[in-house]
Amino acid sequence: MIKNYPPLILASSSPRRKKLLQQLNLKFRVISVEINEQRNGKESPVTMVKRLAYGKLDSARKSVNDGIIITADTIVVLDNEIIGKPRNKSDAREILKKLSDNTHIVYTGFVVYNSRNDKTIVDYEKTKVTFRKLSSEEIDNYIKTGNPMDKAGAYGIQDDFGAVFVKKINGDYYNVVGLPISKVYSHLLEVI
Repeated sequence: MIKNYPPLILASSSPRRKKLLQQLNLKFRVISVEINEQRNGKESPVTMVKRLAYGKLDSARKSVNDGIIITADTIVVLDNEIIGKPRNKSDAREILKKLSDNTHIVYTGFVVYNSRNDKTIVDYEKTKVTFRKLSSEEIDNYIKTGNPMDKAGAYGIQDDFGAVFVKKINGDYYNVVGLPISKVYSHLLEVI
């Protein structure tokens, strides 16, 4: 358990990241940051998520003068194609059809930064996720819930119907949710 730490800020509008950080029993506040999340040329998924997480830190530092800032960015990669959040319901349908009966990789890049000692740790996690074969009806019913619309890869593994799409995972479950909480906790200890 971490005690006597500077103000803690989660720079993310993701309710899933907020919930994961709450599991650590830490007091923190949430701020929203917006950056361009487009891929730069042919950068690797790891380079991309780390760059985006660092870009979110740059944005967050404009409004936070004191404390520890945590930022993160998650993407889904299938056959070297980066899949972000769906643009609309039709896009969500196409994404889920691609993921059906396939294995994809979830990458989350994150930054833990302490303004008081200027310590910055940029890291990432990678998890392989295999979907079972999905029927068109399952995909359509899931899209009707609205749940896929704010999630990279158009699904949530945690607490909605998207969980039943997953046949198996190889790696950190919490990374698929949106924040590799064990690594984040370890890095919090390092920056305090």
